[in-house]
Amino acid sequence: MSDLSTLKLFATQPHPCSYLEGQEATTVFVDPAAEINPSLYTQLSQLGFRRSGAHLYRPQCLRCQACVSCRIPVRLFKANRSQRRCLQQNSDISLHITDNINTEEHYALYARYIESRHQSGDMYPPSLEQYTAFLTSEWGITQFIELRLAGTLIGVCVCDQLGDGLSAVYTFYEAGLEQRSLGKFAILAQIEKARSMNLDYVYLGYWIKECDKMKYKIQYRPLELLINRRWMRLN
Repeated sequence: MSDLSTLKLFATQPHPCSYLEGQEATTVFVDPAAEINPSLYTQLSQLGFRRSGAHLYRPQCLRCQACVSCRIPVRLFKANRSQRRCLQQNSDISLHITDNINTEEHYALYARYIESRHQSGDMYPPSLEQYTAFLTSEWGITQFIELRLAGTLIGVCVCDQLGDGLSAVYTFYEAGLEQRSLGKFAILAQIEKARSMNLDYVYLGYWIKECDKMKYKIQYRPLELLINRRWMRLN
């Protein structure tokens, strides 16, 4: 069984940054052959690692430290006016936990989401192979939270249960329902899910101050940021 002290890490060659124009990025990832268990995954998350498919990674750029890991301490979180309005507006949505999203219904929603929201991203065009590899269930701790409106699937939150919280891996939803702010609602749903499971945090991945599409993360307060290997609270 692998542990933190014996874990091998590998680094990519510098490549164009996906978030900041003109910047080069380097990614460190955990040895794909390492045997990962929930305890080790939790420790790695506390050090700023994230999961994509079966891979655990962390940015480690030579000249830039813009990517800052962030998490919400769910017991202290208080919804602001906009977030309360979002919850009220979506009170007709029902939430369901499923352990399988390898269905035509789920993939069709994902494909529509990528085609409408991420045509300039690495995941365009969508494919079933990419979908399966990216949103795979790893180490028996992945949960899929369905958002349904009158029985129709309109969103899916992919999250991993860590020892101290939920890691929000990815969310996709019906892009034609902009007025519902389903991305915001999905985070609020995961906060409530973590509370109900007596967990401490929802891990949101990386916040980048200069990246407009990351600004939504700073709206959840208090928020904890991993700075110089210490979690610092932003009230």
